[in-house]
Amino acid sequence: VQLQASGGGLVQAGGSLRLSCAASGRTFSNYAMGWFRQAPGKEREFVAAISWSGGSTYYADSVKGRFTISRDNAKNTVYLQMNSLKPEDTAVYHCAADKFPHRTVVPGRRYLYEYDYWGQGTLVTVSS
Repeated sequence: VQLQASGGGLVQAGGSLRLSCAASGRTFSNYAMGWFRQAPGKEREFVAAISWSGGSTYYADSVKGRFTISRDNAKNTVYLQMNSLKPEDTAVYHCAADKFPHRTVVPGRRYLYEYDYWGQGTLVTVSS
């Protein structure tokens, strides 16, 4: 399984970015997907997750109301729309694929051990 994240960049505070994660090598539509991020000197943390069907989503409190996770199973791609970005959102963002098929994400899928495939990450830098 390969996950390719893209869409990161430099943006001013208050701006927006949309990250994409293209998946290959497994039946993408059977698995929940998640986004995590890792800031310099910090541990990787959960951002958002979406169920295999797209019917349920789950967000970290720090991004709720600002970020939206979605997926297009026909394109084997999961997205993270990030609005009202803050300097503290600066991090490398990683997408990840759930270990088991057909799981919901409410609540759950917020722990690293629940995912078995990871993308290489895309850097998001938010300037103040």
